[in-house]
Amino acid sequence: MEYVILVDENDREIGIEEKIKAHENGGKLHRAFSIFVFNKNGEMLLQRRALTKYHAPGLWSNTCCSHPRPEEEVEKAAHRRLKEEMGFDCELQWLFATIYKADVGNGLTEWEYDHVFIGTFDGEPEPDPEEVCEWKWISVGELVEDVKKNPEKYTPWFRILLPKVLDFINLQK
Repeated sequence: MEYVILVDENDREIGIEEKIKAHENGGKLHRAFSIFVFNKNGEMLLQRRALTKYHAPGLWSNTCCSHPRPEEEVEKAAHRRLKEEMGFDCELQWLFATIYKADVGNGLTEWEYDHVFIGTFDGEPEPDPEEVCEWKWISVGELVEDVKKNPEKYTPWFRILLPKVLDFINLQK
């Protein structure tokens, strides 16, 4: 059984909860992370969630996202999950943290205190087929246009986080 870390609005731990229960009945605020990986050409690596996922199956999303386990540091969890889900690891830079709440279908809600990381990788991922059914590199311009035209093809959290990540990256230049 998987557990998530329940937190308050300041990311202070207040307990743990079974993962699925933390997403039911409007959700409980819990710690999470999202990873956005770019290549040397500035393209973003997207994954399409496996069709068997319990929420948002078959939707395109950022490179990797998940939850740290109880007692696990966020950055260590991000590296662990990137390797498990996408078959590679890379240096990660913490960008920011944000709270969002999103209906993810099937009566489930993601209410997350989300730590957002970016990384750079130029190889070929080898994703776990139980997690990812497809992946692609895409230019940021093409991605932004497609999200505007076809928002239903993308996970709710990705649509929330993408503009924030792009704004932050542009501020850093």
